[in-house]
Amino acid sequence: MSDEKVTITEVEQAKFDWVRQHLATYLSSGGTQGHILDQRDVGGYNISTTLILKTIGRKSGAVRMVPLIYGQYGGEIVVVASKGGADIDPAWYGNIQGQDEVEFQIGPQAFRASWREPQGDEREAVFAYMTGIFPPYIEYRKVAKREIPLVMLKRIEEIPQFKPEDATP
Repeated sequence: MSDEKVTITEVEQAKFDWVRQHLATYLSSGGTQGHILDQRDVGGYNISTTLILKTIGRKSGAVRMVPLIYGQYGGEIVVVASKGGADIDPAWYGNIQGQDEVEFQIGPQAFRASWREPQGDEREAVFAYMTGIFPPYIEYRKVAKREIPLVMLKRIEEIPQFKPEDATP
């Protein structure tokens, strides 16, 4: 790995700022705002559902939260580690690799969950389902130079709602 400083573009910074604001709104409202979004401006639908995934940073040990589009498939919650079709996995996906369980919040309800990655025919069926929820996943899959991971979350138990002060800035 290079010692060069990583820089981001203005577009990337604007996206990070938008995600931070979305997370802040979701958390400060107790999940009453931010769960449902209009994603037409990025190729999605006028009603898209998002959850907050909470992980522990694999390097920092800090609590990390990220809002993600989700679907419900076969009694499990599905999220896609697309990172917009980037050639690297999102940090949250790397963080869950060392964890047997994660936590997520949908609207005002939070859960502890186990997770798994579907394989083979199930993976293809789940990916097709998720492209129906958010069509840009089709293009992301075409341009990514990696297999985009799918993560299935199985609820174990309900837990207290996430709090704004729990999020790492």
